[in-house]
Amino acid sequence: MKKFDLIIIGSGPGGMAAAYDLSATGKQVAVVEADLWGGTCPNRGCEPKKILYGAVEARDNLLQLKGHGFDTTAEINWRDLLAFKETFTQAVPSEQKSGLKQSGIQTITGTAQFKDKHTIIVGTESYQADQFIIATGQKPAILSIQGKDNFDTSTEFLNMKELPEKIVFVGGGYISFELANIANSCGSEVHVVHHNDNPLKGFDASLTKELIRNLISRGIQFHFNESVEEIKKEDQRFEVRLTSQKTIEVDRVFCATGRIPNVESLNLEEIGVDYTHRGIKVNENLQTNVETIYALGDCVDKNTPKLTPVASFEGSYLAKFLSGKENAKINYPVIPTIIFSSPKLAQVGLTDKETEENEKYAVESLDLSQWSTYKHLNESLVKAKIVTEKATGIIVGATVLGNEADQLINLFTLMINQRIMADKVNELILLYPTVSSDVSYLY
Repeated sequence: MKKFDLIIIGSGPGGMAAAYDLSATGKQVAVVEADLWGGTCPNRGCEPKKILYGAVEARDNLLQLKGHGFDTTAEINWRDLLAFKETFTQAVPSEQKSGLKQSGIQTITGTAQFKDKHTIIVGTESYQADQFIIATGQKPAILSIQGKDNFDTSTEFLNMKELPEKIVFVGGGYISFELANIANSCGSEVHVVHHNDNPLKGFDASLTKELIRNLISRGIQFHFNESVEEIKKEDQRFEVRLTSQKTIEVDRVFCATGRIPNVESLNLEEIGVDYTHRGIKVNENLQTNVETIYALGDCVDKNTPKLTPVASFEGSYLAKFLSGKENAKINYPVIPTIIFSSPKLAQVGLTDKETEENEKYAVESLDLSQWSTYKHLNESLVKAKIVTEKATGIIVGATVLGNEADQLINLFTLMINQRIMADKVNELILLYPTVSSDVSYLY
């Protein structure tokens, strides 16, 4: 039986960060992977999605300038775009596995099951370790309805060889919005079904409504306060029946109603690890109730956003903690979030909803569409909300709707985490006219 100082179950960004950092301290490390090496993000998640979105972004810029320097608008060729995407994703598993081996980290392919708190079984082999890190991430949740076998998920969407003529996305979260926008921009008739009228929960409500209005103007059809009751396959198409008894006939139906922890195969009950439907329960050091087992990333029950950079942050923290370089509890910075749609919706820190009726804070709403940074590309929908502490004037939250929302929110994230005063920003001389140079006027 092979023995290690530490075994990591899952090779996503969080598991990889922990593996490389722990191996660098001299520990004997192994990584177990049951699926694609590298995990969801680079194989079938944020990175391939961003490649598809890049084409949408380029087309949007041309649309804005039609009649202002461009006579025609480029159409997106789905087959060519998918082929381009695959030049990035095809090599990921082999490259990720090879990188581990070159660093002296043992790679084990297969599904891990705990036998006891020091032993896992993968296939017919047993492996022991002093400590374990569970980093198995999440997988798509599938609604339990009649015809649920007809659902596809984001995984199938990102690998479609042909673009369907008509598509339904079920769910009102960021995955549904992002994929719906990509499909619509590439030429599909797109329907989004959501069980209430409050999609993108957690994002600024008024700017979310602005985004939805813009997506409607682009042709996306939203069905709010509706649920899918049944999906029937009719020849090569699908009939989707809603609670109102309205039916939509489409070529593909995608379930994007959330994700669930990928932990059911680990045999956690056998060794007494506590977990809920939201994930594995951990303490402030990411340790489970079984002292030899830790967990990180999307498989953890936590309020912190389940995002790739958060998992990597946790992996780096655990490497320091388990190697004795860190003794304090994990301390998360303020974390930004984004919807890669048309336009982007991004935010960080406090929102106006969290600060309403709280006299400690001031909220300023701004229309930036006439600012030169955006006007030179004829961008008509650019809005921001800035939340500051009245006593200090320090920025504590920001939401931006616009093509450059990601750039602005990254800058605001730095400022919020460092509690940078407005006068310090005004002392800087930045390139002009750029997104960065606008910050001094926003804050």
